[in-house]
Amino acid sequence: MNLTQHTAILSSGTTVYYANYTKPRAPLVVFIHGFRGTHHGLLPIAEELDYDIVLPDLPGFGESQPLKNDHTITDYVLWLYEFISKIGASRPIILVGHSFGSIVVSHFAAKHGTLITKLVLINPISAPALEGPKALLTPLAALYYTIGGRLPERAGRAWLSLKPVTKLTSIAMRTSKNSTTKRYIDSQHYSYFSRFYSAKILSDIYSTSISHHVGQVARAITTPTLFIVAENDQITDIATQHAVAKDFSSATIRVIPIVGHLVHYETPKQAANYIREFIS
Repeated sequence: MNLTQHTAILSSGTTVYYANYTKPRAPLVVFIHGFRGTHHGLLPIAEELDYDIVLPDLPGFGESQPLKNDHTITDYVLWLYEFISKIGASRPIILVGHSFGSIVVSHFAAKHGTLITKLVLINPISAPALEGPKALLTPLAALYYTIGGRLPERAGRAWLSLKPVTKLTSIAMRTSKNSTTKRYIDSQHYSYFSRFYSAKILSDIYSTSISHHVGQVARAITTPTLFIVAENDQITDIATQHAVAKDFSSATIRVIPIVGHLVHYETPKQAANYIREFIS
């Protein structure tokens, strides 16, 4: 399949960039990436699948414009509704979200579940950030983003793009011991981690990301859902993932051993296999 690039101007006025692996008459699968990512992060999984795949950059990241108002979870749900309506609401849609993207798509499913046929959550943020394995680091991260958001734009962008911080993030999240994989993760983070619209908006989105989680809307979701979780996820532990999955009316959980929060980089083929099995 060939990857094509597009932009869509939504009714709200926001211009959204998205990439597309086109396959007519195949299921339409929309991938939503995580915080500080772009659509590039989910390409390793998408490339393993033979569907009509759409990968937008979230507003405020990559090539997409920021939202016109705020960047709350409500605003992101509205954006996703407008985006899906623009690209093909008349077709059955499977929605996939990784990390922060799992928060966006789960809240969307709770409100607009009739628009999607299946929901896939990869490394879902299933509980409050202060309750996860890295809970002690959350206040430090919050301070880091608060400082960046309050500085003048040029200084704030430099602060939030510090290469040592990006490197530490890679080290904290990855679990692979393979040197090639580690270099690949570093290169991805160095290339895309700082493609955000502004320091102030990034700070606001971070606040949104730690204020919400999948568990908040679990009981409201009736769409068949697949959890792809990691045995050693540094954000939400596996016991919590199982507990939250039980609150869904229809949920399947698949565990990838050894790996942590970077399933999309470290075990994309396994994640793609689970998605393919779920959609079939």
